[in-house]
Amino acid sequence: MREREPVASLILYHLFKWSVVSPMLHVYFRGKIYDAQNVPQQGRLIVVANHASDFDPPIVSACVRRPVSYMAKEELFQVPVLSQAIRLYGAYPVKRGSADRSAIRAALAQLEAGWAVGVFLQGTRTFDARISDPKLGAALLAAKSQAPLLPVSLWGTQAIMAKGSQWPRPVPLTIRIGQPIAPPPSTDRAALESVTQQCVDTIHQLHDLGR
Repeated sequence: MREREPVASLILYHLFKWSVVSPMLHVYFRGKIYDAQNVPQQGRLIVVANHASDFDPPIVSACVRRPVSYMAKEELFQVPVLSQAIRLYGAYPVKRGSADRSAIRAALAQLEAGWAVGVFLQGTRTFDARISDPKLGAALLAAKSQAPLLPVSLWGTQAIMAKGSQWPRPVPLTIRIGQPIAPPPSTDRAALESVTQQCVDTIHQLHDLGR
């Protein structure tokens, strides 16, 4: 098992982070980041977060100070140049409508390759940035890989894009990072549900701290 992402991916991550994401986050969105020291900088890791905006994946990756690998639809990997770029940035292909097993296998392969893997617990965006219907995929990944789960709260991203707007609004953002949570001891459903709820509760507690 690798302990770090490929060197080329690290270089691309830092180029994109420091040229685009960090200036936008800190200047345009007046972003605040709390407890980034909680992030393990090496080894397998599953980053779990709430989700309210398309801006969330690069923001999470920039704030945890290491690349975070997310699933992307398979069609994107058929576009020349773009395919190479998103692979270097950690994206892995998943077929639309495919069974969860396919996504789990792809994510486990990323963890084995030394990546941190990102999972939004709701599985889709929510209008209020809360997690009302958490999925068990992150906990299952953690149980199979024995990787810790890192809870991250994104506060304010739900207001970035106003309805009908073509440009992001300069709303204040706050990102809070919790302590790593131990993986479930088994893939038993009760164990998965317990750890998933622990992740949700931690993210909501961080979110409730507000700005």
